[in-house]
Amino acid sequence: MSETITLKIDGREITVPQGTTILDAAAQLGIEIPVICYHPHLTANGLCRVCSVDVGWRVQAAACVTQCANGMNVETHSEDVCRGRRTILEMLAATVELAEAPEILALLQEYEADESRFAAGERRTAPIHDDNPFYIRDYNQCINCWRCVQVCAEDAQYTFALSFDGRGFHTQIGTFMNKGMTDTTCVFCGQCVGVCPTGALKPKRQLLLEQGWDPDSIFEATRRKRKKT
Repeated sequence: MSETITLKIDGREITVPQGTTILDAAAQLGIEIPVICYHPHLTANGLCRVCSVDVGWRVQAAACVTQCANGMNVETHSEDVCRGRRTILEMLAATVELAEAPEILALLQEYEADESRFAAGERRTAPIHDDNPFYIRDYNQCINCWRCVQVCAEDAQYTFALSFDGRGFHTQIGTFMNKGMTDTTCVFCGQCVGVCPTGALKPKRQLLLEQGWDPDSIFEATRRKRKKT
């Protein structure tokens, strides 16, 4: 029989199997903890910290990767927790284009974030990569959540076409030697596009529809041309 853990989340006691994360335990109680980088079918990595909660430690803990412990007393929506989430969201709004990130926009509203708070800060800028017939890479909308890298690697596809590039503030998603997607190991499965939460990866046909192209022109522009033999 597996060992169980008993703790309190927002004053409510719960017993869960050992190894259960705070995020999953809270969900069992119907308590919703916000997430951005987390995806239920990908490895949790605790990058965005929006899911951070107060567990009585010196610093808040990322609920998506922190396992429950006996006697733990978790506060998921305390004043300090909400202030931290609000600040993270405000910094995201100051550095990244979020117009096509509906889940993040909803969080900005829920936590009453001031999108102009860090208006003087430097915005992250990157070229738009239109290097294949299937999807566009616009890293001006990328929050470095790592979902596309993970799904392209061990979490699903085992293709390893995407990786991190750069350091610090200038870190972004890239490819080996900055090659175009058709010159990488990409098989154009579309899984990276499917898990992107911000529109940084967008199907090219969708983009052209938004720009007013007719279906026949879109098909011609995006069909994969076979090489002559």
